[in-house]
Amino acid sequence: MTTVDPNFTDIAEREARRARLFTRINSADKWFQVIGLAWITPILKAVAGDNPRAQTKEIWRLLAVPVLAIAAFLMLWAVLAPKVQTSLGAVPGPAQVWEEAVNLHKDAQAKAEQRAEFEAKVAHLNQRLVAQGKEPKERAYTGAPTYYQQIWTSIQTVFFGFFLATLVAVPLGILAGLSPTANAGLNPLIQIFKPVSPLAWLPIVTMIVSALAATEGGLLPKSFIISAVTVTLCSLWPTLINTALGVASIDKDLVNVSKVLKMSTWTKITKLVLPSALPLIFTGLRLSLGVGWMVLIAAEMLAQNPGLGKFVWDEFQNGSSSSLARIMVAVLTIGLIGFLLDRVMYALQSLFTFSNNR
Repeated sequence: MTTVDPNFTDIAEREARRARLFTRINSADKWFQVIGLAWITPILKAVAGDNPRAQTKEIWRLLAVPVLAIAAFLMLWAVLAPKVQTSLGAVPGPAQVWEEAVNLHKDAQAKAEQRAEFEAKVAHLNQRLVAQGKEPKERAYTGAPTYYQQIWTSIQTVFFGFFLATLVAVPLGILAGLSPTANAGLNPLIQIFKPVSPLAWLPIVTMIVSALAATEGGLLPKSFIISAVTVTLCSLWPTLINTALGVASIDKDLVNVSKVLKMSTWTKITKLVLPSALPLIFTGLRLSLGVGWMVLIAAEMLAQNPGLGKFVWDEFQNGSSSSLARIMVAVLTIGLIGFLLDRVMYALQSLFTFSNNR
């Protein structure tokens, strides 16, 4: 009768558990990279006992170096900022900017409380009117928007404009990629309009939207439509170009197979073209969203439309002692939101594409 060494069984079980653990860590690593937390993976591997020396080097590269770079930047900023004098005083350092960020948060809370009080009074008044047999009255709150409301307005606007740009750019890109004739027709228009600044588009868009929507009534405010359409006109080009390139670079053998199978145009696009071109399409979408976010802030500043751009311009015009610090808070906010928008598109790209070339 053959006996199995218990020690061998224990070792095999430990190795199996270890293999499963590293499989889970490697699976999670993809999402850590998506959200910008790739440094978590070497920490987990080091804790699990996978070559601690090599993982320490990775932790140094992915976590320690960026943290030291940010710390060095903050120190340099804190040292040099007081030495630069402006019409509003010295340039604020990190501490003053953080203090102003806290003040903006407190101001947003105070405005939210004021709005809640206003709505409670309106509700109480309407209850009295209904009790008297009268029609309730609608009263809109006219107080200034909070900093967070301005952020949300800008995010809504950029996504709406980006959505419109995608609806236009992807079909045109597919058409240009599939048809050399269509590509020859679209290419001059792309080359002419792609370099146009949003500041040049904005007056044209404003006049056209104002002519088509004579009043502020309707589903969407005029200011929102103007900003969104400006974003659309400036951000559709990267998606269009990358979509056309992705479609045109499809393996010719696959195209020949589609001809042999006599696929319909719709089947060819959905089953062959889009899956093959998705990596480049998503590259274009990420570029378009980044361009759209930059364009939006400029459009809001110039047109004085609600959003972060208007907040920056209002603070610049205000000229108070805290204005420069508030503008810097807005600049950092714009940068962080831009990073998060790119991470969102990266996550979608990871879900729907098979390519590792990001």
